Amino acid sequence: MTNLEQAPTETVCDGAGATDAVQVLEPRDVPLGGVRAMTVRRTLPQRARSLIGAWCFLDHYGPDDVSVTGGMRVPPHPHTGLQTVSWLFSGEIEHRDSLGTHVLVRPGQLNLMTAGHGISHSEDSTARTTLLHGVQLWTALPAVHRDTAPAFQHYAPPALRLDGVTVRVFLGALAGEVSPVPTFSPLVGAELLLDAGSRHTFVVDPDFEHGVLVDRGEVQVAGAQGRADQLLYLPPGRTHLTVAAGDAPVRLLLLGGEPLGERIVMWWNFVGRSHEDVVQARAQWQAEIGAEPDAGALPGDDGSRFGHVADHPHAPLPAPVLPPLRLTPRG
Repeated sequence: MTNLEQAPTETVCDGAGATDAVQVLEPRDVPLGGVRAMTVRRTLPQRARSLIGAWCFLDHYGPDDVSVTGGMRVPPHPHTGLQTVSWLFSGEIEHRDSLGTHVLVRPGQLNLMTAGHGISHSEDSTARTTLLHGVQLWTALPAVHRDTAPAFQHYAPPALRLDGVTVRVFLGALAGEVSPVPTFSPLVGAELLLDAGSRHTFVVDPDFEHGVLVDRGEVQVAGAQGRADQLLYLPPGRTHLTVAAGDAPVRLLLLGGEPLGERIVMWWNFVGRSHEDVVQARAQWQAEIGAEPDAGALPGDDGSRFGHVADHPHAPLPAPVLPPLRLTPRG
C-alpha cells in the first residue's frame, strides 16, 4: 500500500523511546484518498516509537463496508529500501507489480514484496469484497541490503492449534512453526486467535523487541491491558511472553525483531538514509512516469528503477511535493 498523505512527514527512525515496562501506543486516523476515503489507524511510526525491530510502518484498516468507502483503490506507486507485508482478515485485494506479478491477496495469506533498489505496484479490492479488513506493514531493509533486487513472495501459513489459541506464523519462527519466507534481518510475524478466557505463554527470543497489535477484543500482554487498535511494545530481554484473553475472543498480531540499530529516513513511500536518498528516488519516479521530466534524475538514468505495472486502468500516482527545507531528523 502507498502512503497517500499529501504532505507526508519525514521521519527519522532510531528506535528511541524504549523502557523496561510495556508501552501502550495509540493509533492516529489517516484518510487514504478523497471524499470516500478509506481511513486507516496508524500506530507506526509515531513520536513515541519509530521502530520495532525492522518493522517501521503499521496501518490497520477496516472492517470497511466497501459500498460506502469505495474499498481500496491504489494506482501504481513506487517503493525503495523496504519490504511490504500485506495481511488480510477479510476481503480480497488484487496485487500487480513491475516484476509482472499478478496475484490475489486473501485472508490468512502473506504477500511480501521486497522493494530493494526500486519497485512499483498497485493494490485494489476486488468486486467480490464486501468487507475489507486487514493490515499493511513495512519492514526497513538494513543498509547493506537496501539496494537489493526487487522480489515477491506469496505464502499461506498453516494454522497451528495450541491450548486455547490458533497461531499462523507468516514470518520468522514461533511455537515451533517456521516461515520459509526470507527476510533481511531477524524478524517474527504471526497472527494469534485466542479463545475467550484463554491464556498462553510463548517462548520468545530475548534479543527481540516485540509489538502486539490488538485487532479485536481485550487482552493482557505481559500483565499490561490492551484493547482493539492499540499497539503494545515490549523491549528486549524477555524469554517468555504471556497473552491472556478477556471474556471475548481476541485476534492480534505479534511482531518482533532484533533492534535495527540504524537510523532511517522515511518520506512518502521511500526508506533511505539521507535527504539525498529521498530526493533522488522521488526525482527518478517523477521522471519515469512523465510527471516531471526534468525533476532532477541523475544523468544516465535509463528510466528503469521502478519499472511499469502492466494492465492497470489508472495512471501512476505522482509523488507529493517535497517540503521546502532539507529533510532533517525529527523528535
